[in-house]
Amino acid sequence: MGLNPVIEMLGRRLRLAVIGGGLGSFIGAMHRQAARLDDRYEIVTGVFSSDSEKSKQAGLELGLAPDRLYASVQEMLEAEAAREDGADVVAIMTPNDSHYQYSVAAVEHGFDVICDKPMTNTLEEAEALHKKVQETGLVFCLTHNYTGYPMVRQAKAMVDEGELGTIRLIQVEYVQGGKAEEGQDLPPELSWKYDPVRGGPSMVMGSIGTHAHNLARFITGLELAEVSADIGSIVPGRVVDDYAGALLRFENGARGTFWITQAAAGVENCLQIRVSGTKGTIEWMQEFPQTLTFMPLHGSSQNRTPNGPGTLPLSAHSSRIVAGHPEGFHEGFANIYSDAAEAISARRTGKEPNPLALHFPNSWDGLLGIRFIDSVIKSSEANGKWTKC
Repeated sequence: MGLNPVIEMLGRRLRLAVIGGGLGSFIGAMHRQAARLDDRYEIVTGVFSSDSEKSKQAGLELGLAPDRLYASVQEMLEAEAAREDGADVVAIMTPNDSHYQYSVAAVEHGFDVICDKPMTNTLEEAEALHKKVQETGLVFCLTHNYTGYPMVRQAKAMVDEGELGTIRLIQVEYVQGGKAEEGQDLPPELSWKYDPVRGGPSMVMGSIGTHAHNLARFITGLELAEVSADIGSIVPGRVVDDYAGALLRFENGARGTFWITQAAAGVENCLQIRVSGTKGTIEWMQEFPQTLTFMPLHGSSQNRTPNGPGTLPLSAHSSRIVAGHPEGFHEGFANIYSDAAEAISARRTGKEPNPLALHFPNSWDGLLGIRFIDSVIKSSEANGKWTKC
């Protein structure tokens, strides 16, 4: 990863304020660890729970100063914006229905934003948030963390370098089994996922569908034109979606398939993509993230590995250790945070960031993810009618 560009530009780490992700939260721990892994942020304040006492206790346990533990998000934003040593960046890891509210409030107070996906729950909110980010010129980073894996970035670089030729076929799937049981209850802190108001119009699309959609766009650089979809629940009695499948048409004429579920009994976290072009095919699976398989049209199948033979600059930029050593979920998440940090520091100092650090998902990616959810739902409601994205 090289020298710390944030300290080179700013002379210090970025000061980070956290919203949500209290102690015991899986995604909260991931955000905090990702922020710290490359030493580009220091967490200086946070509102970790809607319960102010729980929030303050979490802040104390994380070692934050008592005078920077606030009772509400609004109080934190106002107080930190007024401090000379106030936060620079706000990281949001709350239930989906509050992403828009907190993102808008943070931007209006002048903070750059790092937000968990999906960006918003509705298309109207996504359009409004993207417009506001564009108007302010602030950095908005959406944590589609799988795009931070070295081999995913190797795949993108190979496509960009023309090693696959013209892309013709894209197959992407994200299959989980954590919600396969009938009558299954989630822990109280996650029960909002089964609430269509808080969790969004489609549980499965908001939880994992946007990841699959974003991964296909990130690697190929192609945008979707139309979708023919089927979405619903395969677990009897469930009122939220746990399955979606779709045929895809891309703007360059390429065809694709997309299917996701959280109800495939026994499956853990199988995000997988295959991209075929006129010169060959690449395959990658998240459960075996160290290997990208390249199958050229003429020649033997090849395995690419982090910092191994054939590594391209975008992939090398995302690898911390020498070839043959494993990197995974934490590191991929940290790559998103670290690249956003370089973009934020460059914006604040008027300097040019490393172009390799500008591949993190932004508000445009977030908007297209919500458009995709909207198109999938509309297509399914019309019995699979081809619907524009």
